[in-house]
Amino acid sequence: MELAFAGRVVEWRGPSPYYFVPVPDEESADIREVAAMASYGWGVIPVEARIGEVAFETSLFPKDGRYLLPLKAAVRKRQGISAGDDVAVEISVRL
Repeated sequence: MELAFAGRVVEWRGPSPYYFVPVPDEESADIREVAAMASYGWGVIPVEARIGEVAFETSLFPKDGRYLLPLKAAVRKRQGISAGDDVAVEISVRL
């Protein structure tokens, strides 16, 4: 399953800051349809993602009926991404 969407980068301040792009409702609903086949536990979904020229592997986290795409520091630095930025994302769910 391949999806493309845009979203605003949000910061979660825990013991260390984490950055995510919330997956929109429609795309989250599509992902839920294949979640049972794709998840390796705890509801997380492995994906290959691309933002600009940077491709990376990660896992989507379920949150409040949607999913969050975590942004690794290496991805943010290479693309110059900060909290509050709008980004275009392409993901491929790994089944």
